[in-house]
Amino acid sequence: MFLGLSGFMTDHCFAWIRRSVLNLLVGLALVLSVIALTPLSVASEPGPTEPLAITTSLGSANFNVEIADTESSREEGLMYRPALAADAGMLFDFKSTKPVYFWMKNTYVPLDMIFIRADGTVAHIAAGATPLSEKTISSEGPVRFVLEVNAGTAARIGLKVGDKVVNRLMKPSAG
Repeated sequence: MFLGLSGFMTDHCFAWIRRSVLNLLVGLALVLSVIALTPLSVASEPGPTEPLAITTSLGSANFNVEIADTESSREEGLMYRPALAADAGMLFDFKSTKPVYFWMKNTYVPLDMIFIRADGTVAHIAAGATPLSEKTISSEGPVRFVLEVNAGTAARIGLKVGDKVVNRLMKPSAG
C-alpha cells in the first residue's frame, strides 16, 4: 500500500525546510561578519631606525634601516607593509655566519635583497624579488646580514658584489 503525504505532513516538511534554510543563512551571515571584521593580516608599524651606508663606485648611499635581530622580527620582516620609503630598509642580523633563505610570502613591496658578510662586504644581490612569491631566494653562501630595500635600489646606486656596507653591527676585517 502506498502511503502518500497528507497536506499536514507536506506543510510540516516545508516549514521545517524553511526554518533550516533560514537558520543556515543566519549562521552563515554571522560567520561572514566575524571574518570580515577580523583582520587577516595587520601591517606592523615601522620600528626605530638607525643609519646604514653603502659605498659603491658611484659614491655613498645612506639609508635608515630597521633592525630585525630576533627570531620573531626576522620572521615578520617587511610582511604586510603597503610601502617602503626610498631611503628605508630592514637589516636582518642572524648573529652568526651561515647560508640563509628568504621568500616574499605576504610581502607586498618588490624588494632587492642584499646578502652581506659579517665584515660588511656584499656577498650576493637578489634584485627585484617578486611580491607575494613563495620562491626561495638563497644567499648563495654564508652571510650574517641581509638588507632589504626597494626593488631597483641596487641598480640605482650601482651596487656590486664586493661593495661595502657600514652599520654599527658590522665588524670591518683587519687589514
